[in-house]
Amino acid sequence: MKTGYLITFEGIDFSGKSLQVKKLVHRLESLGHAVEIFREPGGTAISEQIRLILLDPLHHEMYPLTELLLYSASRAQLVQEKILPLLTQGRIVICDRFADSSTAYQGYGRNIPLKMVQSAHSLAIGDLQPDITFLLDIDPAFAFQRKSKNRQLDRLESEKIQFYIRVRQGYLKIAEREKNRFVVLDASRPADKIHEKIWTEINKKLAI
Repeated sequence: MKTGYLITFEGIDFSGKSLQVKKLVHRLESLGHAVEIFREPGGTAISEQIRLILLDPLHHEMYPLTELLLYSASRAQLVQEKILPLLTQGRIVICDRFADSSTAYQGYGRNIPLKMVQSAHSLAIGDLQPDITFLLDIDPAFAFQRKSKNRQLDRLESEKIQFYIRVRQGYLKIAEREKNRFVVLDASRPADKIHEKIWTEINKKLAI
């Protein structure tokens, strides 16, 4: 039985998710909370191998459905091997991306029918849902200005701006449908301001 909390962060690439995850983990741990953090795809030995396949720029021939199923396979392994046992122990689990990423990227971004995406979610995670999801919303053109000039883009990051516009619009549609779970944040604001908003929402919605 789930007794812990599952907190997820969503947003397009370079929206600042990873920084906000680190800030929240640091604050929770400073208060004595036991926190586990995972990134997607990844988090287990098997999932990390799938990550290498998914993000390799050489795999440009990958079909959208293949992409969806690989993400779902990675997620299924993470949920069964790590997330569910930790939640049963009463731990706080924070994920840098979760199932909403596939809805936004493969559903809205790749135009895979949302019913097919939901079927993949049902297989991979069952009825598991995050207790709260933070969406760091930002204009794709502005987000990619944050990219380090020396950084080599992975397969997903190499997509054209139109793809990321669809993904962003998809995220906002998901958040509108699931207002009770989502908190939409302006990711162009200073990082400390965003963190304080996140902390306020954590205290408001979760008994941590």
